[in-house]
Amino acid sequence: MSGHRWAARAAAGAAAVALTVTGGAVAQADDDIDSLAAEEIVDLSRDALLDVRSLHLSARGSIDGSGADVSLDLTLDREGNCTGGIDMGGDGSVEIVKRGDDVWLKPDAAFWERHVPIGGSTFDAILDGRYMKASADHPRLLGVTEVCDLDTFRELIADNAGTADRGTLTKGERTEVNGTPAVPVTRVEDGERLTAYVAAEGTPYPVRITVRDAGEEGTVDFSGFDRPVPTATPPADETVDVTALLGRSVSPL
Repeated sequence: MSGHRWAARAAAGAAAVALTVTGGAVAQADDDIDSLAAEEIVDLSRDALLDVRSLHLSARGSIDGSGADVSLDLTLDREGNCTGGIDMGGDGSVEIVKRGDDVWLKPDAAFWERHVPIGGSTFDAILDGRYMKASADHPRLLGVTEVCDLDTFRELIADNAGTADRGTLTKGERTEVNGTPAVPVTRVEDGERLTAYVAAEGTPYPVRITVRDAGEEGTVDFSGFDRPVPTATPPADETVDVTALLGRSVSPL
């Protein structure tokens, strides 16, 4: 599903580019962030994001250059649990719940029509407004389960640490992001402008990352750090187990 790939690129890709470590000394978390250099701020922010156990992620915009307006809203943790959804505008939306070894998805009619033109109406009729439930390790659902796992983003950030040239970083004036005081750090290179907004009080989490260039535009907000993912799952009378159907020739995702 292109929307889930967009979400992974929006969150993990932006974070990996913005928060790569230079290999120099890392500043201490109790330092006054306003007195730190831009490089020190992103080092602190990267480490804070790698340490978090769970968070809320909200992404919106176009990261693949298509110009399509897509938004994602997920609460996820390092155990692979998550709840939320993705909205692709006219291309449909999908509600997502993943808990342990199971995943529940509720695509709307527009999703089936646009993404599964052959056979999608059959799945839509079978579900009749209910969630489709399946095993989280089914290969056709890996695009969902990977996005639901916070470790997917952490691994991408860690793997990119020290491997990419992050160019010149510029620290801006303190501002606010959703009511949180933050210091922006911007990287401009090859026409791309990427800004990480780092919390200026408390733990220096990245609270927003924006990406702008000629073909891509997106914003990723982070919040709810270390708050647990809600444990509620769809009730049985609102669920259809489609594990067997996923083995057929028509792939719903």
